[in-house]
Order: sequence, then structure tokens, then C-alpha cells
Amino acid sequence: MHQLTTTFVRRLRDRDEAAWFELWQVFAPVLRAQLMKWGQGRLGAETVRDLSQETLAALSNSIDRFDPGRGVRFSTWLLAIARHTMTDEFDRRMAQKRGSGKRPTSFEDDWMGGISHAVDERYEQRIFEAKVCAAIRQAESDGEFLCFEIYRMRVFDGRSGREVAEQFGISQPTVSRHLQKARNQLRTRLSEVVATWSFTPEELAEAELAGLSDDDALFDEALAEIWHRAASDSHNDGDN
Repeated sequence: MHQLTTTFVRRLRDRDEAAWFELWQVFAPVLRAQLMKWGQGRLGAETVRDLSQETLAALSNSIDRFDPGRGVRFSTWLLAIARHTMTDEFDRRMAQKRGSGKRPTSFEDDWMGGISHAVDERYEQRIFEAKVCAAIRQAESDGEFLCFEIYRMRVFDGRSGREVAEQFGISQPTVSRHLQKARNQLRTRLSEVVATWSFTPEELAEAELAGLSDDDALFDEALAEIWHRAASDSHNDGDN
């Protein structure tokens, strides 16, 4: 397991607030989308937000029992807790209708129970894309504004080098140099984020399988596709 991974888990176990905030930023949107899907229209947006917060609170209480050495994806661990949290919510509602109380099941009793069938390909894809988007945000925040803006316009917006050069009043070779600098920063951040949030060899290999390779053209194409799909998902989730 990568050192960045073990370091991050240790920060979570030490109740590092910055680490927990980072976890919330990266994974909360994916959790909300999955809870909405499971709810099948029975959960409103406010309830989904509450359940996602409860999921991360439950994670905080159980992080000491997470064992990356077992080869379990962190995303699967999160999904197990989310499922447990949502099931308790439905059970509580049913108990209220019947006018009776119900003791919430403990997560230890339900650990990973029946979760394998609930982990679909799109969920894992969104988890990976959340990592990629986190890397993009970090590169944008840490890098030079002009470099990232040129990369965004050229790659994400699909504008020509000539258009970008004219807009900023610089030469096309200068645009190319800024573009490559931003690309290098993105590759560095992506490598760090994937290493931090990956607990299995399969997760570490996801970036290359997605086309985020050493080939610049393929890298740009794959990154733009992920960025636009994530933006579309975010818009659709906001409409639900």
C-alpha cells in the first residue's frame, strides 16, 4: 500500500479536521447520488444530505476498524456504511408508522453484509472521477492562474491555440508552453490523489485504464471527458 494512503488513514484516525474536510469534499457528492438512487424517490434532497453526513459521522466512529490490508476498497467501506445508515432510516420510519420503537443495528453486526451486490460499476466510476476532479481542483488552486486558464480553454472548452493566444495577447508557442506546464501539474496532482485514496492494485491502475497516460493527447482527451461527465452528474444531482 502506498505511503500516502497509510498517512491519510492515520490522519483520519487522529481526527485531523483537514483530512475529514477533504474526505467530505471528495466523496459526499458520490454518496448523495448513491443514496438518492437507493431511495428510489422515497428520500428528499434534505434527507439525502442528512444521511450522507451521518454516513461520514459513522465512518469517523469506525475508521479504527478499517483494514486496508484486507484489500477492501475505501469506496466499498463507505458504501457499506451508507447502506447501513439508510436502512436504519427506513426502519425508523416504519417503526414510527407502527407506533413502536426499534433499536438501531450496530455497524459491527452489519459489516459489509450484502454490500457486494450493491456496488455497481457506475458507483466505482464516480468514485474514481471524484478523485480526478479533486486533483484538478488542487492543480488549479496550487498552480499559476494563466497556465490553468489556458489549459481549461484549450482542453475543457475545446478552443484553438490561435483563439487562446489572441485572447491573452501572447504567441501560440507561449500558449503551448503554458499548456504543458499545466498538464505536468495535473499529472503530479493526479498521481498524488490517486495514491492517497487507493487501497488496492486495481484502484491504482484505474488512471491508466481511463486513458490518463503519458501520451499528452490521450491524457487531455480523457481528462476532458471525465471533467464534463462529472459536471453533468453534478448538475443532474442538483436537479433531484
